[in-house]
Formats: sequence, C-alpha cells, structure tokens
Amino acid sequence: MPAATSRSSLQVARYLLSLAAGAAMPLGFSPFDFWPVPMLAVGIIFLLTRTLPVKTATMCGFLFGVGMFGAGTSWIYVSIHEFGAASPILAGLLTGLFVLGISALMIMPVFLLYSWLNQRKAGPLPPWQQALMFSGLWVLFEWVRSWLLTGFPWLLSGYALLDTPFAALAPVIGTYGLSLLLVATVCLLFALIIPAKQQRTPNIIAFFIALAGWGLSWPLNNMAWTEKTVISPSAQYREISPQNLKWDPDFIHTTIINYIGLSEDQWQQELIIWPENAIPLFYNRARGLMAQLDRLARQNNSTLILGMPVDDNAGSETRYFNSILSLGEGYLAADGPGRYDKQKLVPFGEYVPMESLLRGLIDFFNLPMSEFSRGDSEQTLLKAGEATIAPYICYEVVYPDFVAQMAQESGLLITISNDTWFGKSIGPVQHFQIARMRALETGRFMIRATNDGITALIDEKGGVVKTIPRFTHGVLSATAEVRTGQTPFMVYGSWPVLLLGFLMVILPLYFNIRTRRQ
Repeated sequence: MPAATSRSSLQVARYLLSLAAGAAMPLGFSPFDFWPVPMLAVGIIFLLTRTLPVKTATMCGFLFGVGMFGAGTSWIYVSIHEFGAASPILAGLLTGLFVLGISALMIMPVFLLYSWLNQRKAGPLPPWQQALMFSGLWVLFEWVRSWLLTGFPWLLSGYALLDTPFAALAPVIGTYGLSLLLVATVCLLFALIIPAKQQRTPNIIAFFIALAGWGLSWPLNNMAWTEKTVISPSAQYREISPQNLKWDPDFIHTTIINYIGLSEDQWQQELIIWPENAIPLFYNRARGLMAQLDRLARQNNSTLILGMPVDDNAGSETRYFNSILSLGEGYLAADGPGRYDKQKLVPFGEYVPMESLLRGLIDFFNLPMSEFSRGDSEQTLLKAGEATIAPYICYEVVYPDFVAQMAQESGLLITISNDTWFGKSIGPVQHFQIARMRALETGRFMIRATNDGITALIDEKGGVVKTIPRFTHGVLSATAEVRTGQTPFMVYGSWPVLLLGFLMVILPLYFNIRTRRQ
C-alpha cells in the first residue's frame, strides 16, 4: 500500500474514532447512567490527539463534539419537528446546524488550544503536563459553554457522577469540579501508559493526588451542610396537554378545569404547585380566575404557585414575561412580590435572535410565546408561609452558579417546566438529572412540577423522594423540608475550580519553558 494511502486511511480511522468516542459520551448520563463511559471516551480522545498536528487534532476535537451533541441532544430534532411544525428535512438541517455550531464554538477550541500550546517551540510537554493542560482547558470551556451566546451547559461531564458515591463532592466543588476531577484522573491514568523519556515520578504523584480527590468523597458522604427547619406538606401536579393544542383558545378552558379538578382535594396542603404555563392565558386576561384561586388558597391557609405568561403594561409598551405567580398566603400582586419573571430565556422557544431577519421566515421562528422579555436579575424571592422559595423556570435549572446564587437566601427550591417540548426523547430524563444535581450542590430540597417530563420531590442529597411516572396525569403529595445553611459551593461558586483549571493550563507551559532554558 502506498505511504500516502496508508496515512489517509489512518487519518480517516482517527476521525471515525473521535466521532465514536464523542457519541459514547451521553451513555454516562441519564437515562443510561454508565458513568465510566465518559472517562473512557475522554481518555481515548486525549491519547488520540496528544501528538497530532494542530489541524488534525482540531478536526478530531470537532468530530468528538459532533458525536457528543449529535447523540446527546437529539431531542432538539423532536422539538423542532413535532412542536415547531418543521418538516423532517428542515428539522434535521436545523438540528445539524446546531450540533455543528456548538461543536465548533465549544468543543473544537479545547483541542485547538491544547495542540497549539503543547507544540510550542519550547518542545512538547511531558505526558503528565499534557494531561493537566487538557483537563484545565476542558473544564474552562465547559464553563464558557454556560454563558457564551446565552449558554448551553448541557452534558457537563460531572453529571455522570451524580448517582455514585463521588457525588458527595458536589456541594463543595460543584459540577465543574466533578468534571475536572473526572477528566484529570483519566488523562493522568492514560498518561502513565505512554512511553516517556522523562522521569515518570511527577506523573505518578499527580495521579495519586487526583485519586486522593476521589477519596475525599467518603468522609463527605456523611457531611450535612444544611439543616432542617420547617416541614411543608406540598402537592405538585402533572397535567398532560398536547403541545399543539395548549394555546388553542378552545382547549384553554379544558386545561384550567383539569387543574382545578386535580386540586379539589389538595387545598389543605400548605403549598400547591402547578407547572410552567399551567394557565395558558396572559395575566391581564385571567384576573378573575386569579382572584378566585387566591380566595381558595387563602380560605385554606395555603399557597398556590403556578406558571403563566404575564403581560406587563407598566412601561411605554407592553412587555411579555414567562412568569411564576404565588397566590394565597404568598400573594401580594402580579407586578410586585409574589411574581418571578424568567431570566434565562431559551433561544427560538422564548425569544428569536435576530428577530427582524428570522421572524416569520418559517413556522419554527414564529412559535407561540416566543416574544418574551428577560426578567430582572434583582427579583424578590417567593414566599409560602414561613418558607422563602427560590424559583426556577424550566431551562434556568441547568445553570449551576445561577441556581446557587439565588438559593443563598432561600430554604427551598422550586422548578417548574414544560418538558412536553422534548416528546418521548431522552431530553426530560437528562433535564431531571440536572435538576437533581442542583439540589445536591445547594443542600436544598427541590420541588419539580412539569407538564410532562418528571414531576418529583428531590431531597438535599439529590435523591428522589417521590415521583410521578412520565406521560400520566397525577398529583404528587409529599413533605418537603425547608433548610438553612450554605454549602461551600453556594459560598464560593465555581471560581476556585476555574482558577485551578487556569493554573493547570498555565503552569505546565511555565515549567516547560523554564526547563528548556536551563
């Protein structure tokens, strides 16, 4: 075989292996939960790109991202096709563009920078330093993914450790810290099998330091970062409404009657929660209904928290918000305390980027309720009796530091969601796993109420206390604890981990240059 053909075949094999390794990553997350798989996938792509030229390594990283997001966010196709009225071809095209775009912006730069820094004129880094640099870049770009272009912190490596004993580290170092530990450990382990002329002692020391980090999880498993103060019986609901009918005027009455019927025997509960957009009417068109529900809640010394869109006429023009309202014991007014407006909006679902160009181009860019405004960053938390509640609407729960910051002044977390958009895909299960991690990071009970998806009560360890199966109507009655105290992650956020990741990138370069000059 000619040498050129052999090299070409080898390159194709590298690309296919990169794609396959990326596609295997989602097996570490729910609903599969094979948590060692991401370690193996990351280890393979680290070894594969360690000595490749910058261009080839960058392409391998891009294909790794395509595999990961192509397999792990396939639910985007469901949202666009089934609920965005796009044809299979158009939905496939838009999903493909999303996967290619996020791979190019969020994954490919890790490999571009890693390969470029690793092959500076000072000479290739020793394997253990390559492992540290790769791990640092990995976690830094997971963080970048949480805010760049409004953010998409989905499929973070640390989520794979949620249902393992090592999850006890989450209240201390957060999800990004778990990601760093997972990636650094496997890269250092794989670095040990690389033949090297340099002394192997630093590699062994670094690997055992990483192992010690895993070992800290055992004493932390018995650590109680927060303590119970108040116990609040609560009821959460699931009402299945076809997404294509939810905003149909002829179907709205049916939706409201269903919720009122489900609540008929639950008004004795201290807290009743209906999911996102449970009332598919703007607030100003439903004032009579809101007054009726408020009276019912007050008569029973109860608080009703529900999701509905709000049309705010306070300014020169009407603005629309995806909101949570608190009625009864927690109610004051729709434009004051007792209302929370969503801050983290979903592109295309709740607002249209470059609206003047895209609005009306295809049905997907003209979805119902896609003209929302962003809520203010300084909002009063909700109240229910003696409990102060940090509320999150749907997608907001995927942002680790955002959730932790809002939780600081609260004793209980509530997230409402309309997971109907995910259909029967793996999206709702992934979303639920993410919500559980937020409860663990903050040491708070979380009540999760969904139109579909998984409605559940989650405890302060991220464990599932009680749940309603998907695709069924139902009422979940359970007792939620209100807790005080703060976890280290709530106090310091992700900054210590990000600083460590930055040092893991910079210090190998410094030591290598210094060594070459001696």
